[in-house]
Amino acid sequence: KQDELVLVTDGRYKFQSAEQLKAAGVQARIEIGNLAGQKEAIGAAARGIARVGLEAADVTWARQRGFASEWFPDAELVPTENIIENLRRVKDEGELHRMREAARIADDALAAVRPLLAQGITEQDFAIALDFEIRKLGASGNSFETIVAAGPNGAKPHARPSSRKIEEGELVVLDFGAIVDGYCSDMTRTVCAGEPSPELQKMVDVVAESQRAGVAAVKAGVSAAEVDKVCRDVIVDAGWGDAFMHSTGHGVGLDIHEAPWVSATSTDTLAPGHVVTVEPGVYLEGLGGVRIEDTVVVTNDGCYPLTTTTKELAVACQP
Repeated sequence: KQDELVLVTDGRYKFQSAEQLKAAGVQARIEIGNLAGQKEAIGAAARGIARVGLEAADVTWARQRGFASEWFPDAELVPTENIIENLRRVKDEGELHRMREAARIADDALAAVRPLLAQGITEQDFAIALDFEIRKLGASGNSFETIVAAGPNGAKPHARPSSRKIEEGELVVLDFGAIVDGYCSDMTRTVCAGEPSPELQKMVDVVAESQRAGVAAVKAGVSAAEVDKVCRDVIVDAGWGDAFMHSTGHGVGLDIHEAPWVSATSTDTLAPGHVVTVEPGVYLEGLGGVRIEDTVVVTNDGCYPLTTTTKELAVACQP
């Protein structure tokens, strides 16, 4: 019937589905069954409906063919884009509460393990320690595979942790996040194991200035492309425009990367309740990289951060 929500799943989620819907405040009829039973329940719910929407970004061509021939043979299947995604752009207070907690866990986890950077630890071992601390503090998991990139590895924006030891005087790019009740956090900090060279210090100073300018530009009604430009202009003026090789940011929520998009080509306009990252970077082959990232909530007057770890160059504590 019109406006009725139906969730179809199998017996593995009989109790879990009811608990999670209740926790989310969603009222829906739950149908439990094997594949044939699920097909029957969906068919009954869709009976008389002429057009059925399928999320184009998430339904494979093979699944679409199966739906067309077996599940909805009498309906027109319509590929939909950004219907659900647009509903997810503005976060309500319940969503922000979960994201705030995910960010807090990430902040606290880094504070707990950061002294290890001064002990000759490998990138892999530091990533393991950080991930363990995130889980120990209550997260259900990581938002994405943790990035720990020291020295020349830092020049690769999405480097994977290696067996390479972190050496004194090297910059270390740390990009990581936590998940709480399905919602993600995202933060990058660049720290140093010891004292950086003047050139490395300059990289940090330029990226920090760029990131501060970008955060200051975030406000409801501002185009996301303008935020990207503000960050990029600072780095271009420093002579490293070609070394900023990715977009400035992205939305965060149930997915670690979602709308709105903060890039030079974005057509998005920021609105109250959007949650976006601001993460400019500079990457110099053979030397290293710097990225500084906060996740911020857009307001009418500007924004406020969910991530609170200091953005100053954090020289690793000695044990």
